[in-house]
Amino acid sequence: MNGIGIDVSKATLDVAVHQGGHRSFANTATGHRKLILWLKTLPVRQVVLEPTGGYEQDVLDTLHAAGLPVVRANVRQVRDFARATGQLAKTDRLDAAVLAHIAQVLDLPAYQPPAPWQRRLAEHVQSRRQVVQLLVRAEQQLRAVKDRALRRMLQGNLTQLRKSKDFLDQQIAQQVSEQPQLHALQTLKGVGPVLLAVLASQLPELGKLDGKAVAKLVGVAPLAHDSGTMRGTRRIWGGRADIRQALYMSALSALRHEPRLRDFYQCLRARGKAAKVAIVAVMRKMLVILNARARDAGIPRQAGA
Repeated sequence: MNGIGIDVSKATLDVAVHQGGHRSFANTATGHRKLILWLKTLPVRQVVLEPTGGYEQDVLDTLHAAGLPVVRANVRQVRDFARATGQLAKTDRLDAAVLAHIAQVLDLPAYQPPAPWQRRLAEHVQSRRQVVQLLVRAEQQLRAVKDRALRRMLQGNLTQLRKSKDFLDQQIAQQVSEQPQLHALQTLKGVGPVLLAVLASQLPELGKLDGKAVAKLVGVAPLAHDSGTMRGTRRIWGGRADIRQALYMSALSALRHEPRLRDFYQCLRARGKAAKVAIVAVMRKMLVILNARARDAGIPRQAGA
């Protein structure tokens, strides 16, 4: 069985077979068909790609539809694997070879395509994130400018960005409200449409793993740092940053409106925990509660398809 790695760019797919050949295909519908015809001649163990800003989505869906075992790997995991195997140089061909090596030796979770409503929701979540980033930069720029004419222009940009954010918030709330399987998660105070949209579009594992596994997946589980008799400080590491950001904002709201989470936070602070540590603990507790509610509600992966 062959591990297959595909390095994806906007125009090209560089494809490597572990300890085998290399071929290139156009990143087009025609190129995808040619790729599948070629792969069908091989005994394929896994096909591994990594995220490339969305350029990988079409080929990922096409490979899955063709019945091939395809994986979208974590970028950090790929880079760590390359360093661990001594592959420090970087070209498209070398990247494809690293991905093929990963496909050969690691068992990775297979890609499952999202439902149409999840794809649409993910696009709105991504657009909102970009608008918020532009808002922050625009506000910083406005504070640094003194010229009146320039300030009027920048203020106009800010006004339009705020309108765009409001529009996206309304769209996200509407789409979330149309998915009844998410309603069970909204009973926890502090959990709003934005967090639900992020979880629904970026955490398909919610409700399907135990609480500790989900917390580690997101990156809010404290990881040990011990050696011999030394007991190091536990820290969070890795995970899905966009989900953590949404959880952080929801945790701040929950501290004001959810009594049990507020009491939990105050208890940690009374025991001498730093404020940031206590907030991360609240984020983790929120995620575990939401994971349990999603499990109990039996939220299906493809609900709403």
